[in-house]
Parts: sequence; structure tokens; C-alpha cells
Amino acid sequence: MSQTTTDRVRWTTADIDLLANNDGTRYEIIDGELFVTRAPHWRHQTTCGNICFELERWSRIKGVGRATINPGIIFTDSDNVIPDVAWVSNERLAVLLDEAGHLTGAPELVVEVLSSGAEQERRDREAKLKLYSVRGVQEYWIADWRLEKVEIYRRENAALVLVATLISEDEINSSLLPDFACLVARFFG
Repeated sequence: MSQTTTDRVRWTTADIDLLANNDGTRYEIIDGELFVTRAPHWRHQTTCGNICFELERWSRIKGVGRATINPGIIFTDSDNVIPDVAWVSNERLAVLLDEAGHLTGAPELVVEVLSSGAEQERRDREAKLKLYSVRGVQEYWIADWRLEKVEIYRRENAALVLVATLISEDEINSSLLPDFACLVARFFG
């Protein structure tokens, strides 16, 4: 008997709770599909840290929101992800944070730093782009530390659309983050 597409296993948050707790293993669910990744490359992590640092430094000066690395976002029982970096306004943070410390809805800005491998790139460029678009993320950055570039997706007509690809010499800014400006090279330095 063959299995049809509709018969595929649909993972939930409860299923993840039953898996072995392996340090360095990240479990994410997008539309019921399980994605498992190991600890990323050193440069991947330093890029995440650099982006979060720049966003958090600006946030502390402006006092309008917070940036963090690897926040858990539980949209639904079958859409449970851990983006590399997220920025959320103080107003949204107050209503999105649950008692377990997870976000329960879309932050304004999500950043994914590409990991090596076709499956990981598909997850960030397709599955997560679609999920973040449907769930109301206002802006999505995909950073590639190997090529030192950042793709900027912004919400237009209820969907995230690629509006710019920036390289190291470019300056990044956003209407979400008034007066935020940073040389892209600082993300990869």
C-alpha cells in the first residue's frame, strides 16, 4: 500500500516534547513538517550575534523594542519555529510572550542566517518565508555569511516580497526601525 501526500506524518509541539533532548539539536515544525538541524557553523553564529547586537543597541537607545537570538515562536501546534534573530516592539512583546517565554505570534522583524545544505536553504527561503508571510511578519531578512549579503523582504499586499539585496558596502535601514542604519559589513565582521 502506498502512502499519499495527505497521509504524511504531521508533527506537533507535543511530538517534539517526546524526542530525546540532544544538546545542539534544533527541532522546528512548519505546516506539520519536522525540520531537524545541528549546531550551526561558527561564522553563522557570529553573524547572528552581530545582527542581534546592532538591533539591540539601536533598541536600547530608542527604547521601542527588543532584539534576541533564537526565540521560540509557537504560532500553532503545527507551526513552531526558532528563527536566528527576531526584533519585536515593546507593545507586541507585551501581548505575544507566553508564560513559558515563547512568542505566540509574529514579531515585526525576523532574520534567518543561511546554513549550509540544500534542505536548510529550502527551509529558510521557501517554508519559513511562506510561514512568516502568512503569519504577519512585517519584514524578513535572509543573511548569507558566505557571500556577505542580506536579502530584504517587506510586507506588500499581505505578502513578504523581496525588495532589496544588499552587499557589504551597502547600508541597511528599515521603516520599522526609525533612524536605524548599519553598514551590512558589520553583520559579517
